[in-house]
This record gives sequence, structure tokens and C-alpha cells, in this order.
Amino acid sequence: MLLEKIKTPGLSHLSYLVGSDGQAAVIDPRRDCAIYLEKARAAGLEITHIFETHRNEDLVSGAPVLAGMTGAKVLHGPNPERPVVYAKTAREGDCFAIGQLKIRAMETPGHTDDHLADVLFDTAYPDKAVGVFTGDALFVGDVGRTDFYPDRREEVAGLLFDSLRKLLALGDQAIIYPAHGAGSVCGSGMADREFSTIGHERLNNPRLQITDREEFIRLKVNENHYQPPYFRLMERLNVEGGSAPPPVMRPRRLSLAQARDCKADHLVDIREPMAYASGHLPGAMSLPVDMISAFAGWFIHEGESVALIASDEDQLAAALEHLVRIALDNVVGGYVGMVPAAAKGVAVQQTPMIDTNEVEIRLGGAEGWTLLDVRDADERAKSAIDGSHHIYVGQLNDRWQELDKNRHYTLMCASGMRATVAAGWLASRGFEKLDIYLGSMGAWKAAHD
Repeated sequence: MLLEKIKTPGLSHLSYLVGSDGQAAVIDPRRDCAIYLEKARAAGLEITHIFETHRNEDLVSGAPVLAGMTGAKVLHGPNPERPVVYAKTAREGDCFAIGQLKIRAMETPGHTDDHLADVLFDTAYPDKAVGVFTGDALFVGDVGRTDFYPDRREEVAGLLFDSLRKLLALGDQAIIYPAHGAGSVCGSGMADREFSTIGHERLNNPRLQITDREEFIRLKVNENHYQPPYFRLMERLNVEGGSAPPPVMRPRRLSLAQARDCKADHLVDIREPMAYASGHLPGAMSLPVDMISAFAGWFIHEGESVALIASDEDQLAAALEHLVRIALDNVVGGYVGMVPAAAKGVAVQQTPMIDTNEVEIRLGGAEGWTLLDVRDADERAKSAIDGSHHIYVGQLNDRWQELDKNRHYTLMCASGMRATVAAGWLASRGFEKLDIYLGSMGAWKAAHD
């Protein structure tokens, strides 16, 4: 038996290759899916089945692409909002043989109406499930969000409660294989590990400690989650079927002149925040490569073109991988070399950084100045600086127009990372009076606790 987890950095997405006796199945493949074929062939396995636990919102499914490469059957759950054109429907109790293994479909609605858990059995040990691919219903340390049907909030929260009881009934021995790990936008309390069992979660998962259905519903209805605009694109592509990724996963190299004159919709600086603040091309926004998965979908829309500014070739390649997985891959090319460009006298913009002492002085009565907190609502509810204003960083893609370009804004978050993204976006919209609170809430607490 083979069971291998494939982790997608940035998205914290987890997919799986499981095989036995020459056959294999893939669960929740990503768009750049050649990796599953390579691993299966190396193990002497033929991919015969592809299972989707649900309609993904945060990445493009690779199921239709992988099916075209292998001829494998794609199985999706019932009750999607629209027909999944590339998949067959699997329903409660349907069983599929993978060598000596069996995968049994279990309907687990709540996160989405079409959600399935795929329960894994080994025919050599037929009495109880070996494991279960839980999708976005059950995570390590958390459970799935239930905010995708705002008109049915109480109903879908109740459905998830019922689905979790079904999963618990599989027995404490069953290993859980979720579709995401810590850092995913699909849950907020996931443990920083990717292995667990039904038994461990029964005892330790805070959401599973709530045994009263109405109490669980109240908790889920009152959670705060954000839905970036690209979620709608993912939802559409994951019923219509997304296209294959680019054959070459590296952007075309641009000269400095080409980068400055390319007329791309977005000039995106993917270097580290301090590098961006020290000097960047006029009009460039900041989106560090490790933050692309979380925030690119807020600021870049379907079909919009992107030119990248990087420190090295590896950054460019990583950025394209992240963008491909969320179908924002209209990348015209990438430029490497801001430091040499500056050394040649090329005009750059800088974003000043200030410390806690300066923030305190300004809070004392600075005219025409606002401390803008771009953390999420839950973070701000726990602690906030008196006198600060709040707009979540992702919502600046629309709400920047509420701000006054004549005012001076200091951007802050938990550490300064998201603040740099926010400052870069505002700078790309024509704001000139900007700086960043270095260390942000972390520095404020260190000075005042």
C-alpha cells in the first residue's frame, strides 16, 4: 500500500496519492498535477480514480487536467450548485476498489452542499476504516467554515454538525487526512501539524467538544471569515473545468526597460517587505512571494496582466507556481535586479518605516494623520491601539477609495508584513503620504505590556 501526501505551499493545500496492487487514486489534486503522474509511475501504479471532496474555493482543481492525462474517472459529491461537467456523481455508500483498498463515499455537507468524505478501508482488515479523507469538513484542531451560503447560515452550520457526528462514528482508530493544514483560509484554528486520528480529534479538537447542536450553530454563525474576489473564479472553474497550467513554469525574463514600459495591469514586487520599502519601481505594489497565495486574489482579477519584480530567478518561479494554482497566471514576465538598477541611478520610491515612539508622538495630536490597522477583525477584537482606524488589508482593493490621498497614513498589522502589502497597494493607487509601523502590534505590545 502507498499513501503519500502532496503539500502545496502558500495555500496549505493537502492532496493525496493512494495505491495498491498496480492501481492508484488521487484525492483533491491541484492544477499543476504532473507530480501525481510522476509519483504513481515511480511506484508502478496506474491512476484509475480521482476523488474531489468538494468544490474548492481557494484553488483550481487539477481533476479535469489529470483525468485527461490518465483516463481516470473523476468522482464528485451530489448537490453541487451547478453540474460538475468533468465528473461523475458519487453518493453515500458508493464503494470503489483500488487494488486491495476500498474507498467508500460518505456525504458530509456543511462546508459545501456537495461535500464528501472518502473513507479508506483495507480489505485485509475489513472491520473498521483505516482512515478518512475529510476534505474541508474536519481539520487537525478545527472544522470547516460554513459561510458560503449566507442566506442559509444556520442550516449549513447544522449540516456540518451532523456531518462531524458521522465522521466521529468511524471510530477512534481512523486516521484523518484533511484537505488543508495550518495557514489555510479555510479554517482559523488548525493545529500546526498535519496528522491526527478521529480519537485524538474527539478528545482535543475544540469544535468537537461542543456536543449541543444549537450551541455549535451559534458559534459557526458568529465566526468572521473573508472571501476574496477570486473565490468566485475558483468556484466557476471548479464546475466548468480549468485549463492545464502553462507548459513552462518560469516567467519570461524582462529587461528593466521592458518591466517599466510593459503596460501590465499590475507591477508586482515580490521581494521581502524590507527590500520593497528600501526601494521599488514607481507604481509597483508589494506582494512578497510567500504571501501571493493569501492576497493576490484580493488585488488581481481574472485576465489582468502581471509583471513581476524579484530578487532572483527562484522567486520568479515560485511566484508563477502560486499564481497558476489560483488561475491568475497572465504573467507577461519578470525582472530581476532592483539593487543593480538603483546602483545605475534608476529612480526608485521608498516607503519609510517608523517605530513605536514615533507612533505615540503622532497619536498625541498629529494633524492630517491616521494610523490604519489592516489586520483581520478577530485580531483587532482581541487588541487594538486607541485612535487607530481599521480596514482589512484585502478589502483595500475596493475600500481604498474611502481614504483621502491628502492625509498621511501609517499602516500597521501584527508585525509589518501585511502593512507593507497595504502600503504598496495604496502607493500603486497614487497615495504618496505613507509609512509603515515597523513591528506593528508586536512592537506596541512589547513597549506597553
